[in-house]
Amino acid sequence: MTDVPLPERGLVRHPVERYGTTRGARALEVFGPAAPGTPLVLAAIHGNESETTVALSAALRTVGTGDLRCAVVLAANPDGLLLGTRGNAVGVDLNRNFPASDWRGGTVLSRWSSETRQIVELSTGEAPTSEPETTALIELIERLSPPWVLSLHAPIGVIIEAESSALGDALVARTGLRRASAVDYPTPGTLDSWSSERAIPCLTLELPRITHDDATVRFAPILADLLRGALAPAA
Repeated sequence: MTDVPLPERGLVRHPVERYGTTRGARALEVFGPAAPGTPLVLAAIHGNESETTVALSAALRTVGTGDLRCAVVLAANPDGLLLGTRGNAVGVDLNRNFPASDWRGGTVLSRWSSETRQIVELSTGEAPTSEPETTALIELIERLSPPWVLSLHAPIGVIIEAESSALGDALVARTGLRRASAVDYPTPGTLDSWSSERAIPCLTLELPRITHDDATVRFAPILADLLRGALAPAA
């Protein structure tokens, strides 16, 4: 397996499929293989974490079409990514909208930035899966029946998984980030909680507070190996 030559990385050349439509009528897209048993890697379920899309896109464009072993969603919240908002087009935090047993209605709080204590209120949705982005991602995961899901976030700088795994071990070793079983604040209705309740391991890679350029240089090579299936066993 070899990297795609640098001059050819201006385009994502992998097959793409539309797996749903956002609240703002934009396409939800998954790249690469979408057959049952395929691992899933996704970025930007929070639209203000664009560094995750930048790093994952660089990784995807590094991997040759014949070497890709994961399904890849570059933006699980493209409306929020375009608007620069954590929530989707109607202000729902999509990672609090999954039908996990701990989902609750109302609002959740998010910091305006990592430099301030000021907070922003976001809705968890009128009901679990009230948002088309959530429903579409659930349907994609159910169709893939993946051995694991990796969701990219920022800027805490940690590997989060409920139970240690070979993939988690590999990510800790390659990234140098610490590992935690959970964050230290309430997170009702998350993708990882919903996945875990369905016996699908879901890991979170929280990038540290870095620039887009640093995200590409530091994390894209690691993610490229992950997409090739060269970082850890598939299950």
